[in-house]
Amino acid sequence: MLQARVKLIVTGDDFGYCPRRNQGIVECFLAGAVSNVSLLVNGSAAPDAAQLARRHNIPIGLHANLSEGSPVCKALKKNSSLLNKDGFFHGKMGFRTVLAKGLLKMSEELTAQVDLFRELTGHVPHHMDGHQHVHVLPGRVRCVFAQVLEEYGIQYTRVPIEPGLHSCAWIEPPLMDFYLGVERDSLDTVDVFTKHGIRWADIYIGLSTMGKNMSVSNIQSAIDTAVVASATKENSLMTQFSPQQQQSRTVTVELMVHPGYPTIPPVGGCGEGPDDFSQSWERLHELQTLMNPELQKIPGLSKAPSRNIPACISLSSDLLDTSADLKVIEFLCVTYSCSTPKFNLKAKA
Repeated sequence: MLQARVKLIVTGDDFGYCPRRNQGIVECFLAGAVSNVSLLVNGSAAPDAAQLARRHNIPIGLHANLSEGSPVCKALKKNSSLLNKDGFFHGKMGFRTVLAKGLLKMSEELTAQVDLFRELTGHVPHHMDGHQHVHVLPGRVRCVFAQVLEEYGIQYTRVPIEPGLHSCAWIEPPLMDFYLGVERDSLDTVDVFTKHGIRWADIYIGLSTMGKNMSVSNIQSAIDTAVVASATKENSLMTQFSPQQQQSRTVTVELMVHPGYPTIPPVGGCGEGPDDFSQSWERLHELQTLMNPELQKIPGLSKAPSRNIPACISLSSDLLDTSADLKVIEFLCVTYSCSTPKFNLKAKA
């Protein structure tokens, strides 16, 4: 019988997009529904977000943005392949189209965003990933991203490969095609990030539970699938260790979320106003789902000792910078059998 502890990191993306996004994310953090955040430094409310993170001691990383709004680097304001004729980034799909033509140069902008993050927060990002998953795109993108992380000593990122994604029948075909493309790019990125000494959570969740697709049952299913996938992957590797070593194995799972209150135009965005998704009910839906008491009833989730929150909301001290003031809740002992893919989640006392 192999055993491992699981630590679930719940990351609130798009911090700094608008005041109402900031409000929703902070409320989730204070309720224990989010454990750390990723900041859009070109977001209209980024300075306010940085202040909120300091005030509430929220662990914060950089959500590097090369696809939405205005650049941070002043040198890119004119004649940059990163920008369209109006001076904005090309957009989620437009970025990918231009990338296919081999025209993008991005190191100056990524460097400028890290520098601005440090100016706003007083420190280098604890982690850094890409808005709309641009950091795993092929060609020079993933390589330049890895180089910038290594240059600044940022050791942690996100690799969005979600176990069980292919079996999520509720995801509409066009969106599934995009997600599977993200997965393919992520698989090809692993070697690049590894060569640069960059680390990430063992398992990622978030594509199948985004927006209207987030529900208590879908989160439960995603966690179940992730743990089973981890068990299957680890069984052959862990049998070479002693029982004590097997029990000390910690599996980290990152759940990507986008909670907040709907943006009210013209406020918000990253320089060209708020997008449709930010104005929709789906952001509020995620917030309400994450705050739902039913999440506490999921097997393996328990209340923290001093606060009425799900103990799944935990930061891994060996995943993030232990010098930061992280809110760490030890939880979840996952037990699984080599012969049976089922598992039992038991809250750690």
